[in-house]
Amino acid sequence: MLDIADELHRWARQGRPFAVATVVATSGSAPRQPGAALAVDSDGTAVGSVSGGCVEGAVYELCQEALRTGETVLERFGYSDEDAFAVGLTCGGVIDILITPVWPYGAEEPGRDAAAESESPAATITTALAAAASGEAAAVARVVRGPAHLMGHALLVRPDGTATGTLGGHPDLDRTAGHEARALLDAGRTATVEIGADGSRCGEPVTLLVESSVPAPRMIVFGAIDFAAALVRAGKFLGHHVTVCDARPVFATRARFPDADEIVVDWPHRYLETQDLDARTVLCVLTHDPKFDVPLLERALRLPVAYVGAMGSRRTHLDRLDRLRAAGLTELELARLRSPIGLDLGARTPEETALSIAAEIIANRRGGTGAPLTGAHTPIHHDAPAALERIGPVSAA
Repeated sequence: MLDIADELHRWARQGRPFAVATVVATSGSAPRQPGAALAVDSDGTAVGSVSGGCVEGAVYELCQEALRTGETVLERFGYSDEDAFAVGLTCGGVIDILITPVWPYGAEEPGRDAAAESESPAATITTALAAAASGEAAAVARVVRGPAHLMGHALLVRPDGTATGTLGGHPDLDRTAGHEARALLDAGRTATVEIGADGSRCGEPVTLLVESSVPAPRMIVFGAIDFAAALVRAGKFLGHHVTVCDARPVFATRARFPDADEIVVDWPHRYLETQDLDARTVLCVLTHDPKFDVPLLERALRLPVAYVGAMGSRRTHLDRLDRLRAAGLTELELARLRSPIGLDLGARTPEETALSIAAEIIANRRGGTGAPLTGAHTPIHHDAPAALERIGPVSAA
């Protein structure tokens, strides 16, 4: 849902009721991951996608029905080889979708007392949309399976632990859900979690979808060379906030890197020491010059970042490892280094090389092997959580 927050926030500000269908779980080769959403407003305008086209028509109708009835429903779509014209996923996967009607403040919601409107799940959802649209870090947890009176309830959690809304059950449920949501927010992840309806790890289970909205992950490219310009473009395409850092002002210029979010003229290791980096940060060292590489990598390989890659030939890599060992790095720390950087695509041009680096970054994040899918028996999607076990219509809380 938060992936289309800008448009939904605009609808909310205009007082336009809408229903949002959100992918809450998948199995098999499903085309979209949890958190992907399709929304339909009261005029029939649609935005977003939940399946890349396979079940969009059926979900559109469910959204319109939710606006008419005011009910939250959970639906499952899978592959059916018995009827070629049945609604389902052509890829053979299974996708579970939560359809939630949302009435912005001031809009008339079927069956709801206007006095309770400010405490409704819709109010929490619209607040979450506003936070995401403004670039604020926040996570929204919604009940997607459990007791009927809890379904669709939402809790918004911010990085400092403050929360808005309620999941509608035991006070400990909000507290436990808040802890789970904050942990996922810190990691910048969207996922489902299961806890007890009373907030414990036992008792009647409640499944929550926690969607995180966080600033774009950082990519820092060290070395203002032609290959870096291509990598900057690839990084922006992947949704990173990209910084180029080089100690040479004649090369680190806006004219050479028009697509970069930031251009820094400083020694790479000195700049790195000033940065507050997280577990989603990607560091790409393209300088392949020992006076830059070694002090930079000596620090980078000890940071809790997602990826550290360094450009250079295999001979350069071996020499670099010797220098880093002499600087005191352990074999475990050295094992984190991706060098020579990138996957083996036979790349030669800056653009091809940038593609090989981007591919390795994705494989590292998602757990991919980098091997061809043709003839392989490995999953196409490596991080799809298990689908919900019990699906059916539920009443809106």
